[in-house]
Amino acid sequence: MTTASEHRSERPSRQRVSIAASSADEERSERGGEPGQSERGVERARSRARGQSVTPVVVVGIGADGWDGLSPRARRAVEDADVLRGSTRQLALVPDEVPAERVPWPSPMAPALAALVTDHPGRRVVVLASGDPMLSGVGASLVRLHGAGTVEVVPHPSSVTLACARLGWAVEETQVVSVVGRPVELVAPHATPGRRLLVLGSDGGTPGQVARLLADRGYGASRIVPLAQLGGPAERQLTGTAADWPHTGTDPLVVTAVEVVADPGAVPLPTVPGLPDDAYASDGQLTKRDVRAVTLARLAPLPGQLLWDVGAGAGSIGIEWMRVHPSCRAVAVESSAERVRRIGENATRLGVPGLRVVEGRAPAALSGLPAPDAVFVGGGLTSEGLLEACWAALRPGGRLVANAVTVEGEAVLAAWRARAGGELVRLGVQRAEPVGGFTGWRPAMPVTIWSVTR
Repeated sequence: MTTASEHRSERPSRQRVSIAASSADEERSERGGEPGQSERGVERARSRARGQSVTPVVVVGIGADGWDGLSPRARRAVEDADVLRGSTRQLALVPDEVPAERVPWPSPMAPALAALVTDHPGRRVVVLASGDPMLSGVGASLVRLHGAGTVEVVPHPSSVTLACARLGWAVEETQVVSVVGRPVELVAPHATPGRRLLVLGSDGGTPGQVARLLADRGYGASRIVPLAQLGGPAERQLTGTAADWPHTGTDPLVVTAVEVVADPGAVPLPTVPGLPDDAYASDGQLTKRDVRAVTLARLAPLPGQLLWDVGAGAGSIGIEWMRVHPSCRAVAVESSAERVRRIGENATRLGVPGLRVVEGRAPAALSGLPAPDAVFVGGGLTSEGLLEACWAALRPGGRLVANAVTVEGEAVLAAWRARAGGELVRLGVQRAEPVGGFTGWRPAMPVTIWSVTR
C-alpha cells in the first residue's frame, strides 16, 4: 500500500507497473556531464554508444507533504527529468522551477502505462507515484509491464507505514485490505474479533462503507479511525464506531483504520473450510459442511492458484477456496440461471466478490477457461466427457476431487481410479436428532470422494 493518496492516484487503471532506472546521479551526469557530477553518468553514455541498454524510467514516490518531503535523491531525479508523468494533483506538487514537460495520466490509465517507454523516445521520464510505488502502486504495474530492468523506483513512506506510526500499531500485525476500484465486501473475510485492519479506498466514502459492512455483519462495536492527508500539513483523524458512524464523508486521501469488535451473539466466520450450511442461500444443492471441509482439504488450496468448481450448486467450494487466501481464484460453472444468481450473492456476502461464475453445462462450458490448479466436480459426473475434459485441462501437479452420492456416480469414479490412480474414500456423517423423548443418530447419505494428483 502507499501513502494516503497512492491507492487513488493510480486508480483509473488499477493495473500495477514498475520501472527500474539508473540512480539520480547517473541521470544527472548522463544529461550533460556538468562539472562535479558522477563519473557513472559518463560510463552510462559510453554504454549507450556501445549499444547497451539504458534504463529509461524512474518512479518517484511523493506523499501529501509534497516537495518538502522528498529525499535529495528523489528531488534530483525530478529536477533532471525531461518528462514528468503523474496525476494532475501529483504534478502540482512539483515547483514551477522544475522545467520538465508535465503530462497528466489520461483515463483510462492502462494504455498510457503500457506505452510509457515508447511514447517518450530518447527522453528521461520520471513517473510520480503516491507513497511507496511498489505497494499497490504504479511502480509494481510498470515493472510488470516493462520488466524490472526498465525501471528504477525511489520510494516514499507508504500510507500503511504512516498510519501504523500514528496509531502505534505494529505493521506486521496489521492486515491491509485494498478496496480501490473493488467491492468493499473484500473486507468481510478479515473482520474477525480483535483484528486490526487498514482499508485503502478510492475516495472519502470508504470509511462509511466499511462502517455499514461491519455493522451489518455483527461488528457494530468496531472502532473506526479514518486518517486523512497522512504526512501532510492538513493531516487529521476522525473517530467513531461502525454502528453509530457519524460522518457522511471524509477527505478523499484517507486510510480507514479498524479495530474489529464483535457484538454480543455475533458468530465469526473463519477462513478455514467448513462454514455453517446456513451461511449459504441454496435450493438444497449444497455440499454440506462436514463433506465440504474434507473436500477442500483434499483440494489443498494454495495462494495464487485457480480452482474450477464444476456443477457449483450454491458455490460453496469455490467460495471457501477463495476465502483461504486473498490471492486464491476460482471459477464456478453452473447450468442453472437461478443458481448462478445465487452463487454471486453468496460470494459477495461472504467476502469473495471476485468469484467468476460461468453459466453453462460442462464440459462445453469449460472451453476457453484458464487452466486450473485444482478441479472439483460436484455434479454431472455421468455427463459424457466431463471428467476427461477436467483431467485434460488440469495443470501438472494439480488436484482433482470428485464427489458422488449415487451408484452410477460411484461407478464412474471407480473406473477413473482404475485408469488414473488416486484414492477413493466413502464418508458417512450421522447427526444427533430427537427420537421421541430421546436422542438418536440420523445418518446422511454417504458420499464417495475420489481425489487424485496429476
